[in-house]
Amino acid sequence: MKKLYYIDYPQEHLEGHAHQYRCAFCKVETTTINGKLEGHQPTCEYRKQLEKIGYDAIGSSRETALHEADDFD
Repeated sequence: MKKLYYIDYPQEHLEGHAHQYRCAFCKVETTTINGKLEGHQPTCEYRKQLEKIGYDAIGSSRETALHEADDFD
């Protein structure tokens, strides 16, 4: 399985920066993650949990991605 964007991970604010956040588990900045599961470190607890239940970090196409929104264009 693959989602279009992986943005439901816990985030924490970077001290001293107005609008910068990072993953609470692997500490990678959200701008680096860019909504992709492979943007997290391979050892990241969020990534490991999703991969364990069947989500792909790399390899699925956009057409096969799951849409979690009710409506989309």
